Amino acid sequence: MSAPQMTLEYCGEWFTPDPDEPFDIGREGDLTIDDNPYLHRRFLRIGYQDGIWWLSNVGSLLSATVCDTSGGVQSWLSPGNRIPIVFQSTTIVFTAGPTTYELLAHLRGQQFETATVDAPETGEQTIGMINFTLSQKQLIVALCEPMLRREGTGFTEIPSTADAAKRLGWAITRFNRKLDNVCDKLDRMGVKGLRGGPKQLATNRRARLVEYAVTTRLVTADDLPILDISDDED
Repeated sequence: MSAPQMTLEYCGEWFTPDPDEPFDIGREGDLTIDDNPYLHRRFLRIGYQDGIWWLSNVGSLLSATVCDTSGGVQSWLSPGNRIPIVFQSTTIVFTAGPTTYELLAHLRGQQFETATVDAPETGEQTIGMINFTLSQKQLIVALCEPMLRREGTGFTEIPSTADAAKRLGWAITRFNRKLDNVCDKLDRMGVKGLRGGPKQLATNRRARLVEYAVTTRLVTADDLPILDISDDED
């Protein structure tokens, strides 16, 4: 049986990995992402084994957020691990330094079928099973704004704390407090990579929040207007 066809889309370019050869993604490799010094020379590897296409993290520091494009299934791919690519379309997002990258993997002829279930109706400020206040959702949208406004795959810069706070008209202390609250809520839900710690920089936490929020459709471009809504301190 022939391998399902795998194609990758990045910045308007298309790549077709050979099932008989590993396909490397990074600062160097078969798909050269960028000359960003924070990015591994070889970060991700796509390979075909045992009838399945696999995405492996062959780097040592960076992680990637991998999600089906509907936002229903999401994984955090840390160094040394791999996951199968089984959906017709899979979003792969990762951050190196201040820059977040997104590419799409398209699969034809896979042996797996997916089924969708309509989500129950929720309140306007409810995301999944978690209730967010207006200001908390505004914070998420402010950090994700560059990615939400971008068309297609490619790269964007994550807003700094100061820039995101300015966008909302907040003091930095308020922004950081809200960020703590948002990350704590998502961490309790089981989202990895958001919990602060002595070895975890705030930039990494913001990056992980952006990756998770965009890939799972926690926020979408339809949420951008809430950035211009004034809210009371809560």
